[in-house]
Amino acid sequence: MKSINVLLSACLMLLGVSLDAQTQAGIIEYEFTMDLHRNIPPEREAWRAMIPQFRETKHQLLFNANASFYTEIVDEESEFERSGPGRGMRMMGMAGAETFVDRDAREIIVQQDLIGTTYLISEPLSLGPWRMGDEILEIAGYDCMMAWKIDTVLNQEITAWFTMGLPSFLGPERYVDLPGTVLAVDINNGERVWVARNVILEEPDASLIKQPTRGQKLTRDEFNEIVREQMERMNRQGRQFRF
Repeated sequence: MKSINVLLSACLMLLGVSLDAQTQAGIIEYEFTMDLHRNIPPEREAWRAMIPQFRETKHQLLFNANASFYTEIVDEESEFERSGPGRGMRMMGMAGAETFVDRDAREIIVQQDLIGTTYLISEPLSLGPWRMGDEILEIAGYDCMMAWKIDTVLNQEITAWFTMGLPSFLGPERYVDLPGTVLAVDINNGERVWVARNVILEEPDASLIKQPTRGQKLTRDEFNEIVREQMERMNRQGRQFRF
């Protein structure tokens, strides 16, 4: 099975390269939804009445032939922020995430806030350890293939939907390691979901495709070790860590 997926991935990458020449620039608008009730522990059941079940935010991916930049569209007047007992709530691992992909240097740079500290995480741009599914789903006008993998660090099952009708190595947050553009991601069957709502095929302002520079520099492996330590510490305290 592994060899079949590797071969399929290689074929898809080659096909994606040919399709990349057709679309070199654009803007993709994503909607992100997080189920805040999913991981409320039994001893905190009363929290369900205090916070809304879902938190929704909007994000955009700007890309051209050389690079891409993904960030949240900040809405200061969002319903979540201005009303209810959960007012101002920010989930750990959610605040301040920005992703820059340097297609020429084959590098991913993520600026990520985690428990009060900002990190600047770098890693090579390459195909990830995905397994290919056999389903097709239309998203934002594009036929998308399914891929899935298990994140053993965060104990997450991740399903992604990507199209080869747009360039390779594009997607929301750090989900950019497939031979096409990722238009949807589902973590743990609805716990967190990204869906592309609009694809605009026009050249974005190049000055907006910027590399993040703020934060403590480290590799993805080093950042994963920090995450592991935080998970262990919070588990000892009887609290749940979600990133």
